[in-house]
Amino acid sequence: MITLRPVSLLLAAALAFSVPARAAQLDISTATIGDLQTAMAAGALTSEKLTELYLARIAAYDQKGPALNTVITLAPDALAQARALDAERKAGKLRGPLHGIPILAKDVFDTKDMPTTGGFLPMAASRPDKDSFVIARLRAAGAIILGKLNQSDWYGVAGQGGSTLKGQVISPYNPAKSPGGSSSGTGSAVAAWFAAIGLGSDTTGSIVIPSTLANLVGFSTTHGLVSRTGMMWSSPSQENGGPMGRSVYDCAVVLDAIAGYDAADLATQAGIGKIPSASYTTFVRADGLRGARIGVLREMVRSGPVHEEGRALFAKALEDFKKAGATLVDPIDTGLDIANSQTSADAPKYERADAINAYLARLPADAPIRTVAEMIAKGGDLVKPAIIEASKLGALDHNPELIAAMRHQTAMRNALTGLMQRYDLDAIILPYRTALADPKPTGPNRNTGGRSESRNAIASYTGLPTIVVPGGFFPSDGMPFAVQFLGAPFTEPKLITLASGYEAATRHRKSPDSTPALPGENIAY
Repeated sequence: MITLRPVSLLLAAALAFSVPARAAQLDISTATIGDLQTAMAAGALTSEKLTELYLARIAAYDQKGPALNTVITLAPDALAQARALDAERKAGKLRGPLHGIPILAKDVFDTKDMPTTGGFLPMAASRPDKDSFVIARLRAAGAIILGKLNQSDWYGVAGQGGSTLKGQVISPYNPAKSPGGSSSGTGSAVAAWFAAIGLGSDTTGSIVIPSTLANLVGFSTTHGLVSRTGMMWSSPSQENGGPMGRSVYDCAVVLDAIAGYDAADLATQAGIGKIPSASYTTFVRADGLRGARIGVLREMVRSGPVHEEGRALFAKALEDFKKAGATLVDPIDTGLDIANSQTSADAPKYERADAINAYLARLPADAPIRTVAEMIAKGGDLVKPAIIEASKLGALDHNPELIAAMRHQTAMRNALTGLMQRYDLDAIILPYRTALADPKPTGPNRNTGGRSESRNAIASYTGLPTIVVPGGFFPSDGMPFAVQFLGAPFTEPKLITLASGYEAATRHRKSPDSTPALPGENIAY
Protein backbone atom coordinates (compact mmCIF):
# COMPACT_ATOMS: atom_id res chain seq x y z
CA MET A 1 0.00 0.00 0.00
CA ILE A 2 1.42 3.40 -0.95
CA THR A 3 0.95 6.22 1.55
CA LEU A 4 1.15 9.79 0.30
CA ARG A 5 3.29 12.12 2.38
CA PRO A 6 1.67 15.35 3.60
CA VAL A 7 3.47 17.41 0.95
CA SER A 8 2.21 15.04 -1.71
CA LEU A 9 -1.32 15.47 -0.41
CA LEU A 10 -0.98 19.25 -0.62
CA LEU A 11 0.40 19.01 -4.14
CA ALA A 12 -2.42 16.73 -5.21
CA ALA A 13 -4.94 19.16 -3.76
CA ALA A 14 -3.26 22.10 -5.49
CA LEU A 15 -3.33 20.31 -8.80
CA ALA A 16 -6.98 19.45 -8.34
CA PHE A 17 -7.86 23.08 -7.76
CA SER A 18 -5.67 24.33 -10.59
CA VAL A 19 -7.48 22.24 -13.22
CA PRO A 20 -10.63 24.12 -14.21
CA ALA A 21 -13.92 22.26 -14.10
CA ARG A 22 -15.00 21.01 -17.49
CA ALA A 23 -17.31 23.58 -19.05
CA ALA A 24 -20.80 22.55 -20.06
CA GLN A 25 -21.83 23.15 -23.65
CA LEU A 26 -25.34 23.89 -24.86
CA ASP A 27 -26.17 23.49 -28.54
CA ILE A 28 -29.80 24.42 -29.10
CA SER A 29 -29.97 22.35 -32.29
CA THR A 30 -29.58 19.18 -30.22
CA ALA A 31 -30.53 20.31 -26.71
CA THR A 32 -33.40 18.54 -25.02
CA ILE A 33 -35.86 20.40 -22.85
CA GLY A 34 -33.91 19.02 -19.90
CA ASP A 35 -30.68 20.49 -21.28
CA LEU A 36 -32.35 23.88 -21.68
CA GLN A 37 -33.60 23.77 -18.10
CA THR A 38 -30.12 22.87 -16.84
CA ALA A 39 -28.64 25.88 -18.62
CA MET A 40 -31.35 28.14 -17.23
CA ALA A 41 -30.80 26.82 -13.72
CA ALA A 42 -27.09 27.57 -14.10
CA GLY A 43 -27.80 31.15 -15.18
CA ALA A 44 -26.29 30.60 -18.63
CA LEU A 45 -29.59 31.03 -20.43
CA THR A 46 -32.89 32.78 -19.87
CA SER A 47 -36.27 32.15 -21.43
CA GLU A 48 -36.08 35.60 -22.99
CA LYS A 49 -32.73 34.80 -24.63
CA LEU A 50 -33.95 31.41 -25.82
CA THR A 51 -37.06 32.98 -27.33
CA GLU A 52 -34.90 35.56 -29.09
CA LEU A 53 -32.73 32.80 -30.57
CA TYR A 54 -35.76 30.98 -31.94
CA LEU A 55 -37.25 34.18 -33.36
CA ALA A 56 -33.92 34.88 -35.07
CA ARG A 57 -34.03 31.45 -36.70
CA ILE A 58 -37.56 32.04 -37.92
CA ALA A 59 -36.50 35.43 -39.35
CA ALA A 60 -33.52 33.83 -41.09
CA TYR A 61 -35.08 30.70 -42.53
CA ASP A 62 -38.87 30.83 -42.70
CA GLN A 63 -39.40 33.48 -45.40
CA LYS A 64 -35.71 33.89 -46.26
CA GLY A 65 -32.98 31.34 -47.00
CA PRO A 66 -34.71 28.03 -47.76
CA ALA A 67 -38.05 29.84 -47.12
CA LEU A 68 -39.66 26.93 -45.29
CA ASN A 69 -42.94 28.86 -45.01
CA THR A 70 -43.98 27.23 -41.75
CA VAL A 71 -45.27 30.12 -39.64
CA ILE A 72 -48.72 31.65 -39.99
CA THR A 73 -48.74 33.78 -36.82
CA LEU A 74 -46.21 34.64 -34.12
CA ALA A 75 -47.34 35.53 -30.61
CA PRO A 76 -46.99 39.32 -30.40
CA ASP A 77 -46.06 39.19 -26.71
CA ALA A 78 -43.78 36.14 -26.77
CA LEU A 79 -40.81 38.06 -25.33
CA ALA A 80 -42.99 39.63 -22.65
CA GLN A 81 -44.21 36.16 -21.68
CA ALA A 82 -40.60 34.99 -21.52
CA ARG A 83 -39.57 37.89 -19.29
CA ALA A 84 -42.49 37.20 -16.93
CA LEU A 85 -41.50 33.54 -16.67
CA ASP A 86 -37.87 34.54 -16.05
CA ALA A 87 -39.11 36.72 -13.20
CA GLU A 88 -41.03 33.79 -11.76
CA ARG A 89 -37.89 31.65 -11.92
CA LYS A 90 -35.84 34.34 -10.22
CA ALA A 91 -38.46 34.55 -7.47
CA GLY A 92 -38.18 30.81 -6.87
CA LYS A 93 -41.38 29.78 -8.62
CA LEU A 94 -40.65 27.02 -11.11
CA ARG A 95 -43.71 25.44 -12.66
CA GLY A 96 -41.93 22.38 -14.04
CA PRO A 97 -39.85 21.15 -16.98
CA LEU A 98 -41.71 23.34 -19.49
CA HIS A 99 -41.17 26.58 -17.56
CA GLY A 100 -40.07 29.22 -20.07
CA ILE A 101 -39.85 26.77 -22.99
CA PRO A 102 -41.11 28.06 -26.40
CA ILE A 103 -43.46 25.71 -28.26
CA LEU A 104 -44.99 26.03 -31.74
CA ALA A 105 -48.47 24.69 -32.48
CA LYS A 106 -50.18 23.57 -35.64
CA ASP A 107 -52.89 26.09 -36.44
CA VAL A 108 -55.74 23.79 -35.44
CA PHE A 109 -55.31 24.40 -31.69
CA ASP A 110 -57.36 27.32 -30.38
CA THR A 111 -55.34 30.15 -28.86
CA LYS A 112 -57.10 33.11 -27.30
CA ASP A 113 -54.20 35.46 -28.14
CA MET A 114 -53.81 34.50 -31.81
CA PRO A 115 -56.12 33.55 -34.70
CA THR A 116 -56.79 29.86 -35.33
CA THR A 117 -57.28 29.38 -39.06
CA GLY A 118 -56.56 25.79 -40.06
CA GLY A 119 -54.73 27.42 -42.96
CA PHE A 120 -58.10 28.28 -44.55
CA LEU A 121 -58.11 31.72 -46.16
CA PRO A 122 -61.73 32.60 -45.27
CA MET A 123 -60.89 31.97 -41.59
CA ALA A 124 -57.82 34.21 -41.52
CA ALA A 125 -59.47 36.48 -38.94
CA SER A 126 -61.04 33.74 -36.81
CA ARG A 127 -60.00 34.41 -33.20
CA PRO A 128 -61.24 32.06 -30.49
CA ASP A 129 -62.03 33.57 -27.11
CA LYS A 130 -60.48 30.71 -25.14
CA ASP A 131 -57.57 28.31 -25.40
CA SER A 132 -57.93 24.67 -26.37
CA PHE A 133 -57.57 22.17 -23.53
CA VAL A 134 -54.06 21.26 -24.65
CA ILE A 135 -52.86 24.86 -25.04
CA ALA A 136 -54.28 25.79 -21.63
CA ARG A 137 -52.43 22.85 -20.05
CA LEU A 138 -49.16 23.88 -21.68
CA ARG A 139 -49.49 27.50 -20.60
CA ALA A 140 -50.23 26.41 -17.02
CA ALA A 141 -47.05 24.31 -17.15
CA GLY A 142 -45.06 27.44 -18.06
CA ALA A 143 -44.68 26.95 -21.79
CA ILE A 144 -44.65 29.88 -24.21
CA ILE A 145 -46.86 29.34 -27.26
CA LEU A 146 -44.49 31.04 -29.68
CA GLY A 147 -46.68 30.86 -32.76
CA LYS A 148 -49.10 28.98 -34.99
CA LEU A 149 -47.97 26.91 -37.94
CA ASN A 150 -48.89 26.36 -41.56
CA GLN A 151 -50.26 22.97 -42.58
CA SER A 152 -52.28 21.05 -45.12
CA ASP A 153 -55.38 23.21 -45.36
CA TRP A 154 -57.99 21.93 -42.92
CA TYR A 155 -60.97 23.05 -44.97
CA GLY A 156 -59.64 24.23 -48.32
CA VAL A 157 -58.30 22.72 -51.52
CA ALA A 158 -54.51 23.09 -51.60
CA GLY A 159 -51.42 21.00 -52.27
CA GLN A 160 -50.44 18.46 -49.63
CA GLY A 161 -48.51 20.23 -46.91
CA GLY A 162 -49.82 23.64 -47.93
CA SER A 163 -52.78 25.91 -47.35
CA THR A 164 -54.98 28.44 -49.11
CA LEU A 165 -53.93 31.02 -46.51
CA LYS A 166 -50.17 30.60 -46.53
CA GLY A 167 -49.13 28.38 -49.43
CA GLN A 168 -46.80 25.39 -49.52
CA VAL A 169 -44.60 24.26 -46.62
CA ILE A 170 -41.08 23.29 -47.73
CA SER A 171 -39.02 20.36 -46.48
CA PRO A 172 -35.69 21.48 -44.98
CA TYR A 173 -34.14 18.16 -46.05
CA ASN A 174 -35.07 18.30 -49.73
CA PRO A 175 -37.09 21.26 -51.10
CA ALA A 176 -38.21 19.20 -54.07
CA LYS A 177 -39.98 16.69 -51.82
CA SER A 178 -43.27 16.85 -49.95
CA PRO A 179 -42.98 17.60 -46.20
CA GLY A 180 -46.03 15.41 -45.64
CA GLY A 181 -49.39 16.32 -44.24
CA SER A 182 -51.19 17.53 -42.48
CA SER A 183 -48.88 18.74 -39.69
CA SER A 184 -46.33 19.80 -42.29
CA GLY A 185 -45.44 23.15 -40.72
CA THR A 186 -44.79 21.51 -37.37
CA GLY A 187 -42.48 18.97 -38.97
CA SER A 188 -40.38 21.46 -40.93
CA ALA A 189 -40.31 24.09 -38.15
CA VAL A 190 -39.20 21.71 -35.41
CA ALA A 191 -36.65 20.04 -37.71
CA ALA A 192 -35.14 23.49 -38.27
CA TRP A 193 -35.35 24.12 -34.49
CA PHE A 194 -37.64 27.15 -34.64
CA ALA A 195 -38.77 26.11 -31.15
CA ALA A 196 -37.96 23.44 -28.60
CA ILE A 197 -40.87 21.24 -29.69
CA GLY A 198 -44.16 21.40 -31.60
CA LEU A 199 -47.74 20.19 -31.55
CA GLY A 200 -49.32 18.26 -34.38
CA SER A 201 -52.67 16.59 -34.88
CA ASP A 202 -53.59 13.30 -36.49
CA THR A 203 -56.67 12.05 -38.32
CA THR A 204 -55.16 9.51 -40.71
CA GLY A 205 -51.44 9.68 -39.99
CA SER A 206 -50.88 13.42 -39.77
CA ILE A 207 -48.43 13.21 -36.86
CA VAL A 208 -46.64 10.13 -38.16
CA ILE A 209 -46.26 11.33 -41.76
CA PRO A 210 -44.55 14.73 -41.25
CA SER A 211 -42.55 13.49 -38.25
CA THR A 212 -41.10 10.77 -40.46
CA LEU A 213 -40.34 13.18 -43.30
CA ALA A 214 -38.76 15.73 -40.91
CA ASN A 215 -36.51 13.23 -39.08
CA LEU A 216 -38.44 13.77 -35.83
CA VAL A 217 -39.93 11.74 -33.05
CA GLY A 218 -43.72 11.89 -33.36
CA PHE A 219 -46.15 10.56 -30.76
CA SER A 220 -49.82 9.87 -31.45
CA THR A 221 -51.18 8.42 -28.24
CA THR A 222 -54.02 6.07 -27.36
CA HIS A 223 -57.38 7.46 -28.38
CA GLY A 224 -58.73 9.16 -25.25
CA LEU A 225 -55.45 10.01 -23.54
CA VAL A 226 -55.32 13.60 -24.86
CA SER A 227 -58.37 15.88 -25.13
CA ARG A 228 -59.46 17.38 -28.46
CA THR A 229 -61.53 20.21 -26.91
CA GLY A 230 -60.83 23.42 -28.80
CA MET A 231 -58.99 21.61 -31.59
CA MET A 232 -60.16 21.52 -35.20
CA TRP A 233 -61.07 17.95 -36.04
CA SER A 234 -62.59 15.86 -38.80
CA SER A 235 -63.32 12.66 -36.94
CA PRO A 236 -64.37 12.11 -33.31
CA SER A 237 -63.49 8.44 -33.71
CA GLN A 238 -59.95 9.03 -35.03
CA GLU A 239 -58.70 12.50 -34.12
CA ASN A 240 -55.64 12.91 -31.88
CA GLY A 241 -53.28 15.71 -30.90
CA GLY A 242 -49.71 15.09 -29.84
CA PRO A 243 -46.08 16.17 -29.66
CA MET A 244 -43.52 16.23 -32.46
CA GLY A 245 -39.97 16.76 -31.27
CA ARG A 246 -36.28 16.09 -31.70
CA SER A 247 -36.12 13.49 -28.92
CA VAL A 248 -38.28 10.91 -27.17
CA TYR A 249 -37.57 12.71 -23.89
CA ASP A 250 -39.02 15.99 -25.13
CA CYS A 251 -42.19 14.29 -26.34
CA ALA A 252 -42.54 12.64 -22.93
CA VAL A 253 -42.21 16.03 -21.20
CA VAL A 254 -45.05 17.45 -23.28
CA LEU A 255 -47.18 14.35 -22.76
CA ASP A 256 -46.93 14.88 -19.00
CA ALA A 257 -48.59 18.27 -19.48
CA ILE A 258 -51.32 17.44 -21.99
CA ALA A 259 -52.55 13.96 -21.02
CA GLY A 260 -55.58 13.86 -18.76
CA TYR A 261 -59.31 13.78 -18.26
CA ASP A 262 -61.49 16.50 -19.79
CA ALA A 263 -65.21 16.48 -19.09
CA ALA A 264 -65.78 18.31 -22.38
CA ASP A 265 -64.25 15.40 -24.34
CA LEU A 266 -65.83 12.21 -23.05
CA ALA A 267 -63.34 10.07 -24.98
CA THR A 268 -60.85 10.95 -22.22
CA GLN A 269 -62.85 8.88 -19.72
CA ALA A 270 -61.00 5.90 -21.19
CA GLY A 271 -57.74 7.29 -19.82
CA ILE A 272 -58.87 7.50 -16.18
CA GLY A 273 -56.56 5.29 -14.15
CA LYS A 274 -54.29 4.67 -17.15
CA ILE A 275 -51.87 7.59 -16.69
CA PRO A 276 -48.79 6.55 -14.67
CA SER A 277 -48.23 8.22 -11.31
CA ALA A 278 -44.59 8.84 -12.29
CA SER A 279 -43.60 11.24 -15.05
CA TYR A 280 -43.57 9.80 -18.56
CA THR A 281 -39.94 10.94 -18.69
CA THR A 282 -39.00 8.30 -16.08
CA PHE A 283 -39.61 5.66 -18.74
CA VAL A 284 -36.86 7.04 -21.02
CA ARG A 285 -34.00 4.51 -20.94
CA ALA A 286 -30.88 4.24 -23.05
CA ASP A 287 -31.03 0.44 -22.68
CA GLY A 288 -34.77 0.33 -23.32
CA LEU A 289 -34.54 -2.44 -25.93
CA ARG A 290 -32.68 -4.85 -23.69
CA GLY A 291 -34.93 -7.85 -23.02
CA ALA A 292 -37.79 -6.44 -25.10
CA ARG A 293 -39.95 -8.74 -27.16
CA ILE A 294 -41.04 -7.11 -30.41
CA GLY A 295 -43.10 -8.33 -33.35
CA VAL A 296 -42.23 -7.42 -36.94
CA LEU A 297 -45.33 -6.68 -39.01
CA ARG A 298 -43.99 -7.98 -42.30
CA GLU A 299 -47.24 -7.41 -44.16
CA MET A 300 -46.43 -3.68 -44.01
CA VAL A 301 -43.00 -4.16 -45.60
CA ARG A 302 -43.75 -3.70 -49.29
CA SER A 303 -41.79 -5.26 -52.14
CA GLY A 304 -40.74 -4.14 -55.60
CA PRO A 305 -38.01 -1.89 -57.05
CA VAL A 306 -39.45 1.34 -55.59
CA HIS A 307 -39.13 -0.12 -52.09
CA GLU A 308 -35.55 -1.44 -52.28
CA GLU A 309 -33.90 1.45 -50.40
CA GLY A 310 -36.56 1.43 -47.69
CA ARG A 311 -36.39 -2.33 -47.26
CA ALA A 312 -32.62 -2.10 -46.82
CA LEU A 313 -33.01 0.62 -44.19
CA PHE A 314 -35.58 -1.46 -42.33
CA ALA A 315 -33.33 -4.54 -42.49
CA LYS A 316 -30.55 -2.47 -40.92
CA ALA A 317 -32.97 -1.29 -38.23
CA LEU A 318 -33.85 -4.89 -37.36
CA GLU A 319 -30.17 -5.70 -36.88
CA ASP A 320 -29.87 -2.66 -34.61
CA PHE A 321 -32.76 -3.95 -32.52
CA LYS A 322 -31.01 -7.29 -32.06
CA LYS A 323 -27.69 -5.65 -31.17
CA ALA A 324 -29.47 -3.56 -28.55
CA GLY A 325 -30.80 -6.70 -26.85
CA ALA A 326 -34.31 -7.07 -28.26
CA THR A 327 -35.87 -10.38 -29.27
CA LEU A 328 -37.68 -10.11 -32.60
CA VAL A 329 -40.70 -12.24 -33.42
CA ASP A 330 -40.45 -12.13 -37.20
CA PRO A 331 -42.82 -12.30 -38.96
CA ILE A 332 -46.21 -11.66 -37.44
CA ASP A 333 -49.30 -11.28 -39.61
CA THR A 334 -52.86 -10.13 -38.91
CA GLY A 335 -54.33 -12.15 -41.77
CA LEU A 336 -56.42 -9.11 -42.76
CA ASP A 337 -54.36 -7.68 -45.63
CA ILE A 338 -54.15 -4.73 -43.28
CA ALA A 339 -52.22 -2.52 -45.68
CA ASN A 340 -55.20 -2.37 -48.03
CA SER A 341 -58.05 -2.78 -45.56
CA GLN A 342 -57.35 0.66 -44.08
CA THR A 343 -59.43 2.26 -46.82
CA SER A 344 -62.49 0.40 -45.57
CA ALA A 345 -61.88 1.68 -42.01
CA ASP A 346 -61.91 5.36 -42.96
CA ALA A 347 -64.52 7.13 -40.79
CA PRO A 348 -63.69 10.83 -41.41
CA LYS A 349 -65.37 10.89 -44.82
CA TYR A 350 -68.67 10.40 -42.99
CA GLU A 351 -67.99 12.23 -39.71
CA ARG A 352 -66.34 15.31 -41.18
CA ALA A 353 -69.26 17.73 -41.46
CA ASP A 354 -70.67 17.01 -38.00
CA ALA A 355 -67.19 17.28 -36.46
CA ILE A 356 -66.54 20.63 -38.15
CA ASN A 357 -69.91 21.98 -37.03
CA ALA A 358 -69.13 20.96 -33.45
CA TYR A 359 -65.84 22.87 -33.57
CA LEU A 360 -67.27 25.98 -35.25
CA ALA A 361 -70.10 26.21 -32.72
CA ARG A 362 -67.48 26.82 -30.02
CA LEU A 363 -66.29 30.04 -31.69
CA PRO A 364 -67.47 33.52 -30.69
CA ALA A 365 -70.58 34.93 -32.31
CA ASP A 366 -68.51 37.28 -34.47
CA ALA A 367 -66.37 34.49 -35.97
CA PRO A 368 -66.22 34.68 -39.79
CA ILE A 369 -67.63 31.14 -40.15
CA ARG A 370 -69.74 29.23 -37.61
CA THR A 371 -71.34 26.39 -39.62
CA VAL A 372 -70.41 24.12 -42.52
CA ALA A 373 -73.25 25.60 -44.56
CA GLU A 374 -71.78 29.06 -44.04
CA MET A 375 -68.32 27.73 -44.93
CA ILE A 376 -69.57 26.36 -48.23
CA ALA A 377 -71.45 29.57 -49.00
CA LYS A 378 -68.50 31.85 -48.22
CA GLY A 379 -65.66 29.60 -49.35
CA GLY A 380 -67.07 28.51 -52.69
CA ASP A 381 -64.53 26.62 -54.79
CA LEU A 382 -61.95 26.83 -52.01
CA VAL A 383 -63.84 24.32 -49.86
CA LYS A 384 -62.76 20.68 -50.01
CA PRO A 385 -65.18 18.49 -51.97
CA ALA A 386 -65.03 15.97 -49.11
CA ILE A 387 -66.62 18.52 -46.79
CA ILE A 388 -69.36 19.30 -49.28
CA GLU A 389 -70.09 15.60 -49.75
CA ALA A 390 -70.17 14.95 -46.01
CA SER A 391 -72.58 17.84 -45.51
CA LYS A 392 -75.16 15.99 -47.63
CA LEU A 393 -75.21 12.80 -45.55
CA GLY A 394 -77.66 13.85 -42.87
CA ALA A 395 -77.91 12.01 -39.54
CA LEU A 396 -75.25 9.33 -39.10
CA ASP A 397 -77.05 7.13 -36.56
CA HIS A 398 -77.90 4.47 -39.12
CA ASN A 399 -75.40 5.33 -41.87
CA PRO A 400 -74.35 1.90 -43.21
CA GLU A 401 -71.00 3.08 -44.56
CA LEU A 402 -69.94 4.59 -41.23
CA ILE A 403 -71.12 1.52 -39.35
CA ALA A 404 -69.09 -0.68 -41.71
CA ALA A 405 -65.99 1.53 -41.32
CA MET A 406 -66.19 1.32 -37.53
CA ARG A 407 -66.51 -2.46 -37.74
CA HIS A 408 -63.35 -2.55 -39.85
CA GLN A 409 -61.61 -0.40 -37.22
CA THR A 410 -62.62 -2.85 -34.50
CA ALA A 411 -61.42 -5.81 -36.56
CA MET A 412 -58.04 -4.17 -37.16
CA ARG A 413 -57.64 -3.22 -33.50
CA ASN A 414 -58.58 -6.72 -32.32
CA ALA A 415 -56.21 -8.34 -34.80
CA LEU A 416 -53.26 -6.20 -33.71
CA THR A 417 -53.87 -6.46 -29.97
CA GLY A 418 -54.49 -10.17 -30.46
CA LEU A 419 -51.03 -10.54 -32.01
CA MET A 420 -49.48 -8.72 -29.05
CA GLN A 421 -51.21 -11.04 -26.61
CA ARG A 422 -50.57 -14.24 -28.58
CA TYR A 423 -46.83 -13.63 -28.90
CA ASP A 424 -46.42 -11.80 -25.57
CA LEU A 425 -45.12 -8.71 -27.35
CA ASP A 426 -44.07 -5.40 -25.84
CA ALA A 427 -44.82 -3.70 -29.16
CA ILE A 428 -45.05 -4.17 -32.91
CA ILE A 429 -42.62 -2.49 -35.31
CA LEU A 430 -42.90 -1.61 -38.97
CA PRO A 431 -41.42 0.96 -41.34
CA TYR A 432 -43.62 4.00 -41.78
CA ARG A 433 -42.81 3.86 -45.48
CA THR A 434 -40.38 2.02 -47.71
CA ALA A 435 -40.85 4.05 -50.91
CA LEU A 436 -39.34 7.43 -51.66
CA ALA A 437 -41.20 10.54 -50.51
CA ASP A 438 -43.62 12.15 -52.94
CA PRO A 439 -42.51 15.16 -54.98
CA LYS A 440 -43.47 18.54 -53.59
CA PRO A 441 -46.86 19.64 -54.94
CA THR A 442 -46.44 22.21 -57.69
CA GLY A 443 -50.01 23.36 -58.21
CA PRO A 444 -53.46 23.50 -56.64
CA ASN A 445 -55.61 20.40 -56.15
CA ARG A 446 -52.60 18.12 -55.95
CA ASN A 447 -53.39 16.47 -52.65
CA THR A 448 -51.68 13.11 -52.65
CA GLY A 449 -51.37 12.90 -48.88
CA GLY A 450 -48.46 10.53 -49.31
CA ARG A 451 -50.76 7.85 -50.71
CA SER A 452 -48.27 6.88 -53.39
CA GLU A 453 -45.88 5.95 -50.60
CA SER A 454 -46.14 2.82 -48.49
CA ARG A 455 -48.32 4.89 -46.22
CA ASN A 456 -50.05 3.44 -43.20
CA ALA A 457 -52.52 4.92 -40.76
CA ILE A 458 -52.95 1.82 -38.63
CA ALA A 459 -52.77 3.73 -35.37
CA SER A 460 -55.28 6.33 -36.54
CA TYR A 461 -57.87 3.75 -37.56
CA THR A 462 -57.45 1.62 -34.45
CA GLY A 463 -56.90 4.22 -31.73
CA LEU A 464 -53.70 2.43 -30.69
CA PRO A 465 -50.66 4.43 -29.55
CA THR A 466 -47.77 4.87 -31.95
CA ILE A 467 -44.42 6.59 -31.95
CA VAL A 468 -42.02 7.08 -34.86
CA VAL A 469 -38.27 7.47 -34.38
CA PRO A 470 -35.64 8.51 -36.96
CA GLY A 471 -34.17 5.46 -38.68
CA GLY A 472 -31.75 6.88 -41.25
CA PHE A 473 -31.97 8.51 -44.68
CA PHE A 474 -32.81 7.33 -48.18
CA PRO A 475 -29.57 7.45 -50.20
CA SER A 476 -31.13 8.67 -53.44
CA ASP A 477 -33.03 11.75 -52.19
CA GLY A 478 -31.70 12.41 -48.67
CA MET A 479 -35.17 12.23 -47.13
CA PRO A 480 -35.56 10.63 -43.70
CA PHE A 481 -36.66 7.09 -42.94
CA ALA A 482 -38.41 6.15 -39.68
CA VAL A 483 -39.17 3.10 -37.57
CA GLN A 484 -42.70 2.99 -36.21
CA PHE A 485 -43.64 1.41 -32.87
CA LEU A 486 -47.24 0.33 -32.26
CA GLY A 487 -48.50 -0.60 -28.80
CA ALA A 488 -51.55 -1.91 -26.98
CA PRO A 489 -53.96 0.67 -25.52
CA PHE A 490 -52.39 2.95 -22.91
CA THR A 491 -48.92 1.40 -23.17
CA GLU A 492 -47.29 4.80 -23.70
CA PRO A 493 -44.73 4.16 -20.90
CA LYS A 494 -43.55 0.97 -22.63
CA LEU A 495 -43.40 2.67 -26.03
CA ILE A 496 -41.32 5.50 -24.54
CA THR A 497 -38.88 2.95 -23.11
CA LEU A 498 -38.55 1.06 -26.40
CA ALA A 499 -38.34 4.16 -28.58
CA SER A 500 -35.74 5.82 -26.37
CA GLY A 501 -33.72 2.62 -26.41
CA TYR A 502 -33.73 2.55 -30.21
CA GLU A 503 -32.95 6.27 -30.32
CA ALA A 504 -29.97 5.85 -27.99
CA ALA A 505 -28.66 2.81 -29.88
CA THR A 506 -28.79 4.42 -33.33
CA ARG A 507 -28.70 8.24 -33.08
CA HIS A 508 -30.16 8.83 -36.54
CA ARG A 509 -31.42 12.33 -35.77
CA LYS A 510 -29.55 14.84 -37.96
CA SER A 511 -30.22 18.55 -38.37
CA PRO A 512 -30.91 19.72 -41.94
CA ASP A 513 -28.05 21.39 -43.83
CA SER A 514 -30.37 24.07 -45.19
CA THR A 515 -30.85 25.75 -41.78
CA PRO A 516 -27.40 25.91 -40.14
CA ALA A 517 -26.70 27.29 -36.69
CA LEU A 518 -26.72 31.04 -36.20
CA PRO A 519 -24.42 33.06 -33.93
CA GLY A 520 -25.14 32.61 -30.25
CA GLU A 521 -26.76 29.18 -30.50
CA ASN A 522 -23.83 27.41 -28.89
CA ILE A 523 -23.36 28.43 -25.26
CA ALA A 524 -20.48 27.39 -23.05
CA TYR A 525 -20.91 27.67 -19.30
